[in-house]
Amino acid sequence: MPDGSAGTRPGPPQVVVGAVSFLNAKPLVAGLRDDRRVRVVYGVPSELAGWVRDGRVDAALVPVVDLAGRPGLAPVSDACIASDGETLTVRVFSRVPPSRVQRLRVDGDSHTSVALAKLVWADLFGHAPATIPLESSVEPVGEDGVLLIGDKVVAARPRGFAFEVDLGGVWRERTGLPFVYAVWATPPGADHRELAERLSRSRDLGVERASQIAEVDGPVAGWPVEIARQYLTEYMHYRMTDRHREGMALFLRKLAEQDISAPPDEGLAKEGAA
Repeated sequence: MPDGSAGTRPGPPQVVVGAVSFLNAKPLVAGLRDDRRVRVVYGVPSELAGWVRDGRVDAALVPVVDLAGRPGLAPVSDACIASDGETLTVRVFSRVPPSRVQRLRVDGDSHTSVALAKLVWADLFGHAPATIPLESSVEPVGEDGVLLIGDKVVAARPRGFAFEVDLGGVWRERTGLPFVYAVWATPPGADHRELAERLSRSRDLGVERASQIAEVDGPVAGWPVEIARQYLTEYMHYRMTDRHREGMALFLRKLAEQDISAPPDEGLAKEGAA
């Protein structure tokens, strides 16, 4: 007997994109979750460049530092995660004055934030602190400070630190420019215009619904609703402008001058998308 599928045509091939589950990325994927042509898989930022390069995803939200000096990645779409001042969620907490920080436990979830911390310290204080990976189950005892990123900075704010440095705020003060943390990236060479438009449309929808996203997703991530709403509608920027491009180019140029690079891609060594 016929199986009922005769005469049907397969739909368009599904696009797989890699994203992060942080609150600040929710507006970028708001229009993708109900798109049957797109499957979203989630990981930490430091994994995503590897996922693009090994072909596990068609595009991913990649930390900007992973674009520097590495073939195999090309920005796509004008959607991004950026700030034009303080971020709330990219911060160094220290027990000693920032100028005296010599050893820093770092949250390795984002290569960009670790590189930015080194750059800020080199610029402000003439030295980059030694960085030691922060294990989530280990309290950073014995180190001068800790770099944390993402929802945990608000949802599980660390205690016992006398000083705080918001890296996005320092960058804005020193350069007068926005800071771009992550962009959508794809393998170079292919025609990604349709995907770029889809990602930009998703961003537009998410920005329009940012207050609603804050109300629904903020508490799930441990955020008070009002702070989540302010974060998504005021602190975060999601459209790449000429000023954002200028800030991103300056950051990458300064990294090259200071010989600061990203660590190896974690996505090439880890199996399975979350």
